[in-house]
Amino acid sequence: MLKERGFYRGIDLGGWLSQCDYSEDRLNHFITESDFEKIASWGLDHVRIPVDYNILENEDGTGYLESGFGRIDAAIGLAKKYGMNVVVDLHKTAGFSFDAGEQESGFFESGKYQERFCRLWEELAKRFGRYAEDVAFELLNEVTEQHFIGEWNRISRECIGRIRAYAPDTLILLGSYWNNSPEAVKDLESPYDDKVVYNFHCYSPIEFTHQGAYWVDFLDRDARPRFSDMDITPAYFEGLFAEAFQKARENGTELYCGEYGVIDLATPEDTLAWFKVIHGVFEKYGIARAAWSYKEMDFGLADARMDGVRGELLKYL
Repeated sequence: MLKERGFYRGIDLGGWLSQCDYSEDRLNHFITESDFEKIASWGLDHVRIPVDYNILENEDGTGYLESGFGRIDAAIGLAKKYGMNVVVDLHKTAGFSFDAGEQESGFFESGKYQERFCRLWEELAKRFGRYAEDVAFELLNEVTEQHFIGEWNRISRECIGRIRAYAPDTLILLGSYWNNSPEAVKDLESPYDDKVVYNFHCYSPIEFTHQGAYWVDFLDRDARPRFSDMDITPAYFEGLFAEAFQKARENGTELYCGEYGVIDLATPEDTLAWFKVIHGVFEKYGIARAAWSYKEMDFGLADARMDGVRGELLKYL
């Protein structure tokens, strides 16, 4: 389904409409038409666009910002111009962000926040449901705590039902807890319908992919493990994805890996080696994906440091 519909090999446009300073300069110039053209030249079929709620809503959620919806509409137009599709990913909603530094809290305890979330998705569905062949929806980026799963299953099912009133044919991507961990997919409920796909992210082993990351407190920030020093094999990833793959098969759906990548503190050669191994497993099991991230954001694949290996790397996205 995902491959046939053009959501199989993609890349994230992180840091454009999310995880940014929201300045006009950033919103207008971080990603431009030339970037869409370049991504298409890489042979990819879609882009995943993280979007924060405050790009789309006014401060109290009582109204919508035409500028934000206009940016998404323009991005869809550019993607279509270059033969690509778009995943619209709600990266942050009022009351929840995967990043504690955003100081968003209360979503899973607040009916008000949950209703606001559903209304925002209804609005997105009203505006973009007509692009069912070109646009997929990702409900929420990286639910964090395991104890949220009961509420998340309930909220997501209600929200999908409300989306379906306006976008009956749009693909919807649904992730689980532990920041969309593949191990957590097993605790998602059965899909609402046959157009809901299980979503996960993969930055494993984190000691390698996030080496030196300033935001990961439990890692030794001075450690720089080499790919050759670690047991990163096809069997490693197959084991990691096994339960998720089984859950998807049992429920008649597919898997989509919405983020995967290696921090720019690893060597380009080691980054290439990691992508090559995980790519083989994705291909073996038909797992669709979008690599994190197109440029900058500590993981940029278009950054100059990757120039020496990019030609080879593009074979493994």
